[in-house]
Amino acid sequence: MCIAIDHDPWLVALAVAICGIGAFAIVQMFERAREAQRAQGIAWAFLVAVAASATIWCTHFVAMLAFEAKAPVTLDPVLTIASLMVAMVGSFAGFAVAAWGKNEIFGAIGGTLFGAAIAAMHFTGMIAYRVDGIVAWDGNYIAAAVISGMAFAAAALTVLRTSRAVRYRVPLATLLIVLAIASLHFLAMTAMRITPMALDETPLRPSEFNALALATVLVGGIVIAAGVFAAMLDRQTRSEALRELTRMAMNDALTGLPNRVAFRAELSRQIGAALVSGERVGLCAIDLDRFKEINDVHGHKAGDEVLARIAQRMRDTLGHNEFVARLGGDEFVALTRFTERAQLAAFAARLDAELKAPLVFADFEARLGASIGVAVFPDDAATAEMLANNADLAMYRAKADAATVPCHYDWQLDEAIRDQRELATDLRGAIDRNQLDVHYQVQTSVTTGEVTGYEALLRWTHPVRGPIPPATFIPLAEANGFILTLGEWVMRRACADAAAWPHGSKVAVNVSPLQLAHVDLPRLFHQILLDTGLPPRRLEIELTETAIIADRERALHVLRQIKALGIGVALDDFGTGYSSLETLRAFPFDKIKLDRFFAAELEGNIQSTAILRAVLALGKSLSIPILAEGIETPEQLDVLRREGCDEAQGFLIGRPGRSAARGDEGPQVAVA
Repeated sequence: MCIAIDHDPWLVALAVAICGIGAFAIVQMFERAREAQRAQGIAWAFLVAVAASATIWCTHFVAMLAFEAKAPVTLDPVLTIASLMVAMVGSFAGFAVAAWGKNEIFGAIGGTLFGAAIAAMHFTGMIAYRVDGIVAWDGNYIAAAVISGMAFAAAALTVLRTSRAVRYRVPLATLLIVLAIASLHFLAMTAMRITPMALDETPLRPSEFNALALATVLVGGIVIAAGVFAAMLDRQTRSEALRELTRMAMNDALTGLPNRVAFRAELSRQIGAALVSGERVGLCAIDLDRFKEINDVHGHKAGDEVLARIAQRMRDTLGHNEFVARLGGDEFVALTRFTERAQLAAFAARLDAELKAPLVFADFEARLGASIGVAVFPDDAATAEMLANNADLAMYRAKADAATVPCHYDWQLDEAIRDQRELATDLRGAIDRNQLDVHYQVQTSVTTGEVTGYEALLRWTHPVRGPIPPATFIPLAEANGFILTLGEWVMRRACADAAAWPHGSKVAVNVSPLQLAHVDLPRLFHQILLDTGLPPRRLEIELTETAIIADRERALHVLRQIKALGIGVALDDFGTGYSSLETLRAFPFDKIKLDRFFAAELEGNIQSTAILRAVLALGKSLSIPILAEGIETPEQLDVLRREGCDEAQGFLIGRPGRSAARGDEGPQVAVA
């Protein structure tokens, strides 16, 4: 049989077009089947099977209508319908195996089953194809048809199981599915030889062939189009949910102002624009005065009303290139880009006037005021972080001095800087003087209460000042260039302690962004594991998204090497950075740790609960467990349990304790 001679070219083209559109629909729906949870995944796999069987069936029968048998032809309706069912069952089995298998090998296995379904449908359909003649088959062509169909189908689903980073994977998989269906059909048709003879049954007339072709195309097109639209609608719904999650992550729920995440992004943008234009950036750090009195006297609801009203006032006073955000509690920041100092002074004075103006409510009147610290880029700081720190220093000076006007940063007046330098010198020698220790805080399953691991927490007891909080000395180590030494000491100590634990729990160790910038870090971790005897699966590192943002390519390269060692990687302080969602897309984390800021507002706060629910949904979609930090009350734990959070950590669960490996008091676990 010759395809060019024995087939109507227009109907062949129609069959190929149907096959291409159907293959694209199959690929789109298979992607959703893989991403969805198991119950939804089964539904999507069924839709894939329906679209696949419709594609195979329509392609086959349109191509058969294109075939010029040179003899009268009839179709057995029962077997024709049976061929569609065969394709559907076989396709479901193939796509289910490919979607939920553990690795790419199952993609090939599922593809082979899909290819077998194509072959089964074709030959069932050929049995239904009654021709007035003697039909002979060439076994070699039949074997070639079946093998080619299975091979192309296996290749297609293997491609779909590979990383999303592979270019052209969707069009390549679509093409391979088309080749699987088309090659099997036309090679199998080449294997068929027909010798015409008489047949008693009434053959199909040309008009009936045309009607059958139209009906086949319409039915198949409707099924395939329904699948495509379902996939598109689902994708649009997910995109809208992601946009809403992004909006929630970038805005303060109470005031509607941009939050800390948005502030950091805007500060970076303003500094970048100032570098280009030659302007300056003024940053005002704002802390409300006497706000605690409002909460104590009138209640937290009144305090919320005050914050919302103040936020609206500051928002209304903003002009061009001006920005205001709420960082949390009664802390705000405001930005402006300017050329003359008088512009900055006028901006700060406007804010100060709005904050000092009385706030009149139905049952009370509030007179607050604020402490405002001002710092200027590039005069007072060379980086965004330094600018924010210096504005804070000026604000604390304003609060300490009870200043009635905004205070500008002055390095001679801000004694805290000199104090930090002295503290940094003491920290440099703390390891040799045996002033450092590691405590461990338990992490448990929210559902069962079982221990899932411990977080290593570095502690420093200064001989004069006493205990120094990590939030004070860790930034000092980073700023003064000895975070690598400190980080290695903590890692060795934590791994050695954990290796001696009888319960075999995991240990989580925080990693600084500066540590992650060193390409030798994976080699160091590997050596520490060898030296201490701790299995890699029992070690987990925790890092914030700033560790990746600083030098994205290098950080991801280092993280991939660490993960290849078998060490777990957790994203810490989720929700406090300015590109959390992009960070999740860039690397397959083993755990997400929700920042304690969210837990603090869980009780009775609808917005915070909604944010928690959105983050948990994101984690489930990505198959990443969520751990909530800072759990201090039974009510917070109840919210986590009700919303389906995976793990929890905080004073309610257990306070940090010394390692049992040294014979001291072991890590404390509270039964909640």
